[in-house]
Amino acid sequence: FPGLADVSLPQDIPVEGEITVPVGSHSPDEDYSTLDEPVKDTIMRDLKAVGKKFVHVMYPRKSSALLRDWDLWGPLVLCVSLALMLQGGSADSKDDGGPQFAEVFVIIWFGAVVITLNSKLLGGTISFFQSLCVLGYCVLPLTVAMLVCRLVLLAGAGTISFIIRFLVVLAMFGWSTLASTAFLADSQPPNRKALVVYPIFLFYFVISWMILTFTPQ
Repeated sequence: FPGLADVSLPQDIPVEGEITVPVGSHSPDEDYSTLDEPVKDTIMRDLKAVGKKFVHVMYPRKSSALLRDWDLWGPLVLCVSLALMLQGGSADSKDDGGPQFAEVFVIIWFGAVVITLNSKLLGGTISFFQSLCVLGYCVLPLTVAMLVCRLVLLAGAGTISFIIRFLVVLAMFGWSTLASTAFLADSQPPNRKALVVYPIFLFYFVISWMILTFTPQ
């Protein structure tokens, strides 16, 4: 600009601020990469993350732990375990339980997808895979109920056995429903929470009914 060349500044004007670039100011975590860690450390880290999510499900409360670091390893393990325990025929028989395994697998994953889509259409702020993670991990109480029912059926299939299985399945059904709604409640509009809870209720009710009516061949 014309005239700026004739403007002179006194030399004693203090300059505030730090213009040097610090060398060691960055966090060590910025240079950390999982590609450089041993496979054992990666597996143990993932197992600890899955274990923490199991703990959150067994002690349900309003928490974003299942939503912040979602994964599908836990739901996959629970789905396969539940499907294996629900198959009725033995491996050397004509009915090897294959269709039952597929039915359980499809019901769990298809039901979780439908509930997630319903949540998104109702204006939920949760992402697709976060919802699948929560619904899958909350199958844990029902998986425990299935394991208890299999142990009870080893002693017989009488009236007392049915009552015990009914109480166990009923308690775990309520546990799964309450746990999933506790994690997903804050992500839904206040005036539409009932429309989201109802499909979740039906989802776990179908699984509970399959567990209660299971009788080994």
